[in-house]
Amino acid sequence: MPRKRKLLAQLSALQSNSSFPPFDALENLNATPDGSCSPKSSKYFAIEKKNASRLEADFFNQPCISLARSFLGQILVRKLPDGRELWGRIVETEAYLGGEDEASHSKGGKQTQRNAAMFMKPGTLYVYQIYGIYFCVNVSSQGEGAAVLLRSLEPLRGLDAMRELRSASRKGPAKPLKDWQLCNGPSKLCQAFGIDKAFDQRDLTGDAAIWMVPGQDLPGEQDVVATARIGIGNRGEWAQKPLRFYLRGNKFVSVIDKKRESEMAAMGCFSCS
Repeated sequence: MPRKRKLLAQLSALQSNSSFPPFDALENLNATPDGSCSPKSSKYFAIEKKNASRLEADFFNQPCISLARSFLGQILVRKLPDGRELWGRIVETEAYLGGEDEASHSKGGKQTQRNAAMFMKPGTLYVYQIYGIYFCVNVSSQGEGAAVLLRSLEPLRGLDAMRELRSASRKGPAKPLKDWQLCNGPSKLCQAFGIDKAFDQRDLTGDAAIWMVPGQDLPGEQDVVATARIGIGNRGEWAQKPLRFYLRGNKFVSVIDKKRESEMAAMGCFSCS
């Protein structure tokens, strides 16, 4: 039987048998007759391989607000020096538009050594320090000096390692952190993922230690809450602009805006959920 026909027959049998994990089965089918993995790609497995690959440059190359919303549901992956991988689903972001955005580090188009990553190609990490201790991580987008702050993650894989990293950064004895406490804030997620200033200006599309992969269950419009950013302070109208986005009902979000959710529900924004 020709190899292609044989593979299709095996694939059909696997799909009818729920006891086989689809992804592992497809990887096995893509092996050469001697059992080694073939470097050649096949149109029959293109979709599965695409879902397992990192997000590429065209994903990041979109306007800041669009990117901030598109990040929700995607997966941030961090590979530690010891080989362990940490996975977290993005559940909260903030858009910083640069230019006229009074809350942006690049307001007025001012470029400095500190914020240089905000002016680099979309998908570049901008990591900065606050209070001289903590770090926050952003991703550059389309637009001069525009970037998206990653505010909260839902931990998916490597939770024990996340706890180790969080504990190492906490002073004195403390109670073990619960899952929802590991990454529910911009500095917390940086601690949990071991992200510091050394990651500034790295490219998510090509870095070996940090990248993003497509999420499996992306939210619909009715699942996203748009509200004011946090900790903006006295920035006039920019303090109230709805440039923070989070997944409604997700317990890993840092701060829930109950008032905004009530307003959206009254307007029927959640009627389809």
